[in-house]
Amino acid sequence: MVAPLPVRTTDTSESIDMTQTCFDLQIDDRIAHLRMTRPEKRNSMIPEFWEELPRLIHDIDHNARARVIVISSTGPHFTGGLDIGAFMGGTEPGPQGVKAVLGDGAAFMAKLERMQETFSCLENARLPVIVAVQGGCIGGGVDLTTACDLRFATADAFFVIQEINIGMTADVGTFPRLCRLLPEGIVRELAYTGRRMSADEALHHGLVNRVLPDHDALLKSVNEVAAQIATKAPLAVFGSKRMINYTRDHTTADSLDYIRVWNASMLQPEDMIEAMAANVEQRSAEFSELPKISDNTIGRKPFP
Repeated sequence: MVAPLPVRTTDTSESIDMTQTCFDLQIDDRIAHLRMTRPEKRNSMIPEFWEELPRLIHDIDHNARARVIVISSTGPHFTGGLDIGAFMGGTEPGPQGVKAVLGDGAAFMAKLERMQETFSCLENARLPVIVAVQGGCIGGGVDLTTACDLRFATADAFFVIQEINIGMTADVGTFPRLCRLLPEGIVRELAYTGRRMSADEALHHGLVNRVLPDHDALLKSVNEVAAQIATKAPLAVFGSKRMINYTRDHTTADSLDYIRVWNASMLQPEDMIEAMAANVEQRSAEFSELPKISDNTIGRKPFP
């Protein structure tokens, strides 16, 4: 297993140590705040990005280090998406260079599966994930944001399915998730034209929860929501996320059956009693944390 990752914390979470290239992580008051830290490169997604993000998310989730995750960025843009040049590793641009990066069909499929997992881990995490978008959210940024639970944006934010502009089809998660968040006709227009969707348009269609005037207001609003979530019973929040994701992909009858099984096996009376007592006594509730998960998926091999 690879070494754990560094955390700066002001609560009871333990500190761990490892150097990161693309992210800064801080845990305060049960909120894990993950920031992209390459503004000079528009926070483009270099090979290290695709390894670090799932390892950080798995570590926070599996070790129950927080109750909610916030993902934000630095600089004028959220992310410029996949850094193709970095993947080429100095290979000369042109047809031969692109072919060298892609490899044969089997190798490309394996690499693509790993990249898809980088964002699927956000959806599969037990904790809610809130993303704060400023400026451009391009290409892989759309894949990332659509895998999160809540999306907030600045007034100058915009979303672009960039892949069509470089002659390829988006393949890391855009369509499976975006088609559940936007009207099909809007998704088709964005996918076929590669045009920008503004923050106001994204709000109008329900892609984002809220639009804020600037980055400071964005982070303030996101942290307020995260703080509210962090006061709730972690198992109940996890169950709500699990039920919402399941219901999205299944029939009403199947979903009703699943929630019966879930609550019959997972409902925690102690949390319910504590919530009611805290409400009567007008104090903060002290809930049980999620159990830690013993899992080796944190230690994935690096890209070849």
